[in-house]
Amino acid sequence: MTRTFGDLRRSWVWLLGAVAVWCLLWGAVDIKTVLGGLLVAALVMVLFPMPPVGHELTLRPLRFASFLVRFLGDLAVSAVQVGWYAVRPAGQPASSVIAVTLASRSDFFLTMTAVLATLIPGSVVVEAQRATGTLFLHVIGAADEEQAEAQREATRAQERRLLLALARREVLEEAGLR
Repeated sequence: MTRTFGDLRRSWVWLLGAVAVWCLLWGAVDIKTVLGGLLVAALVMVLFPMPPVGHELTLRPLRFASFLVRFLGDLAVSAVQVGWYAVRPAGQPASSVIAVTLASRSDFFLTMTAVLATLIPGSVVVEAQRATGTLFLHVIGAADEEQAEAQREATRAQERRLLLALARREVLEEAGLR
């Protein structure tokens, strides 16, 4: 896949976002920083083009807000749980590696679900298999099959909320959610 500087017209939102991150990293917004950010962002976008993923996304603002609130709630609850595991007088909590087969076969949603699962304290993605849409997670607090299944269902529910918030109708139908 090749890209030229002329193709950057279609990527102006990403270009502006990259310039904003550049300015945040340098801690200044002046002409030199903005122009330097534009140059670096344009070079990165031309030299390292990304495959298009926009055809899979449709933002649903209310569902996205609901997804975000639930994710932040899950984040807070699991942070408290992991904190308790760290300071409690008992020994190490049981942990397991579990396989979670996702509903969507989209690379984008597989990756996003893996990132979200890793962001939640107490779980980390060990492996992701694209061909089968399976994530392997190392989770804390899954001592038996019942707790492991609860972790699997929590990951599937998170993927469901993500799909309902961002996926196009075709992706939802493929995942069995429409």
